[in-house]
Amino acid sequence: MPMPYYVSPEQLMKDKADYARKGIARGKSVIALEYADGIAFVAENPSATLHKISEIYDRIAFAGVGKFNEFEQLRIGGIRLVDMKGYSYSREDVTAKGLANAYAQTLGNIFTSELKPYECEILVASVGEATDRNELFHILYDGSVTDRTGWVVMGGQSDALNTFFENNYPKGYPTSVPTLAEAIKLGHKAMTSVESREIAPNALEVAVLDRNRSRRKFRRLNEKDLPKLG
Repeated sequence: MPMPYYVSPEQLMKDKADYARKGIARGKSVIALEYADGIAFVAENPSATLHKISEIYDRIAFAGVGKFNEFEQLRIGGIRLVDMKGYSYSREDVTAKGLANAYAQTLGNIFTSELKPYECEILVASVGEATDRNELFHILYDGSVTDRTGWVVMGGQSDALNTFFENNYPKGYPTSVPTLAEAIKLGHKAMTSVESREIAPNALEVAVLDRNRSRRKFRRLNEKDLPKLG
């Protein structure tokens, strides 16, 4: 009788993590930057219909990198969850932290229980009444969650982009943050410098959570809304 195939749990988890990271690294990066009036999102995405950045609820946005069909499933599931919670209780009970915890539990269960992990990582962001009340939750393929301030980068060039923003994002958070135009230019400059090529404005997907808007804070920016890039 042949011996059953055996892989140690440590090796299995390492292999799954390596597999997920390789899939995510093939995707284009997404950048989220806190600016004076909210949170800006910049991604290289020439598609006009397959969005990496989306609205989830009144003050909450979602961004994903990696396999589109996988983070799109998470986005749709998140919308259903918060809609039900807001309808059953009140809109104020819907929080980015609660949604991030739900996503972390889902991704963690998939990573440990399924044969193939999700090849994506996501961001749940919520704009507050002031800069220091913003929330940025970065959730990895294995369900790990980090609470970030200032900026978040995801995707294949995340290490290089983090280094760029450590050197170029304004110091003195939360009193010193860029304007919207400065944030978009900074995100574009980061991508072009890391990729070592020019990225045209029409290849960018840009959106904001603007605290000055009425109930729904999310807004997409098209090419004519962008500051002069170059």
